[in-house]
Amino acid sequence: MSLPLDGVRVIEVGQALAGPLAGAVLADMGAEVIKIEKPDGGDDARIWGPPFGPDGETSLYFHSQNRNKRSVVLDLKKPEDIEALHRLCETADILIQNLRPGVVEEIGIGPEAMLERHPRLVYCSIWAFGYQGPMRLKPGFDPLLQAYGGMMSMTGRPEDPPTFCGASINDKATGLFCTIGALAALRQRDRTGRGCLVDTSLFETAVFWVEGQVNQHLATGEVPRRHGTGAAVIVPYQVFETADRPMCLAAGNDRLWARCAKVLGHPEWAEDARFARSRERVRNKTVLVPLVAEVLRTKPRDHWVAALEAAGVPCAPVNDIGEVAASEQFSAVDIMQTLPESGVRVVGLPISFDRQRPRSARPAPHLGEHTEEVLGR
Repeated sequence: MSLPLDGVRVIEVGQALAGPLAGAVLADMGAEVIKIEKPDGGDDARIWGPPFGPDGETSLYFHSQNRNKRSVVLDLKKPEDIEALHRLCETADILIQNLRPGVVEEIGIGPEAMLERHPRLVYCSIWAFGYQGPMRLKPGFDPLLQAYGGMMSMTGRPEDPPTFCGASINDKATGLFCTIGALAALRQRDRTGRGCLVDTSLFETAVFWVEGQVNQHLATGEVPRRHGTGAAVIVPYQVFETADRPMCLAAGNDRLWARCAKVLGHPEWAEDARFARSRERVRNKTVLVPLVAEVLRTKPRDHWVAALEAAGVPCAPVNDIGEVAASEQFSAVDIMQTLPESGVRVVGLPISFDRQRPRSARPAPHLGEHTEEVLGR
């Protein structure tokens, strides 16, 4: 299939997750992505296992985030390899870098120098804490930004310590914001003929995730607290235990709450002044949630999911990863793909074009596999 980014050339100078994820997304959408790796081991993510791929040395993690790319080894401490990078950028549309803050300036490939020499280039920098401020040169990993950015303080039950989110959501979302910025900058270049600098950071992404709580705090002066699986402004809107397995219930408005109360066998709750309207349910959460929990514990999860869905009340079982992967819906969306040659199975791009999901044309590369092909040496 013809893909939207066919003909776009991307140079990826980075490692770990945020930068490579941005490159992988662009590659899946048709861009040619050339991954620049250091000679001594390449991207650190190559060894982030187990599990490993068929060679027993390259992590499944690396296979997933670096599919569809070419690998070129350059030692960016050497002037001749910096010059080789410049030659690549002469034909490139986008450069993505997430090296340790300050490194690109030290070795002479910072945005000012690169855009002066390559004015049509879209130069994307992924920072830990942002391109300005007292922490601009600090390195960062996802859990550090979940902690510093306030996300951990909002995750978990009130009686438990702050909790780390299981997915690397700051890294991944920052990679996606980088991709969005790069594509917007390309659209701008179509009009102006000039590239530009795109900056993103894990810290700004972390703040974006808690924007509602930040807005609330600045408006009221109150520090938001943890609500476990629940929500601060909607009730009932959380995970409940049933007679066997947990489920999530999301009665997000008064109409849905009335239907929910009927399924639970207490239609009078929808008329009770304490619970009839959303504001009152939030105010009386400590009264209502135990009442709902007591009823749900009387029957198995499958019973409640079937009954609530029949009434049009949003709900879902709390699946583990095995249950997700075994579900009929997982199979129906056909999001898994098998990488050519390696046979490694990975989750694909969560976007389809004309009802077709892009498939990777090549596996994740061996370190330096395409150096001679790309550089002609």
